[in-house]
Amino acid sequence: MAASSSSTLFLSPSITRPQLSPTQISFQGLRPLTRSAAPSTKLSFTAPTTKRSSGVVRAELSPPLVISLSTGLSLFLGRFVFFNFQRENVAKQGLPEQNGVTHFEAGDTRAKEYVSLLKSNDPVGFNIVDVLAWGSIGHIVAYYILATSSNGYDPKFF
Repeated sequence: MAASSSSTLFLSPSITRPQLSPTQISFQGLRPLTRSAAPSTKLSFTAPTTKRSSGVVRAELSPPLVISLSTGLSLFLGRFVFFNFQRENVAKQGLPEQNGVTHFEAGDTRAKEYVSLLKSNDPVGFNIVDVLAWGSIGHIVAYYILATSSNGYDPKFF
């Protein structure tokens, strides 16, 4: 008796599934959903609910518009407002020196400035380095605006 009861513990029960025709099987994602043979006749209708507003109108910021305007404003300020201030400070600082002599004059031939990168057809000399620097500042400001407005923080500077 003990031997027969222990052998039934290790046998897996067989599961029989009803045979379904392809018209009775529906797929959603990767799992098959089976429909019952008899269609359900119970239908329920609910009245559409109206959404009540609390009276607060909040506009959502468009990320491409914020990034474009912020970058454009930053490039404008860099070119027409801060350009002379920046160039005067760079000229005042001068080239880096070692023992009172610039690196190039001391014999380091690789310390010579790469002049063709700084050339531009702009009348004042706004070059690719300035565009990249002021454009990145504009992007940083734009992402700050988008991040703080999306989490509910109201900076009160608009």
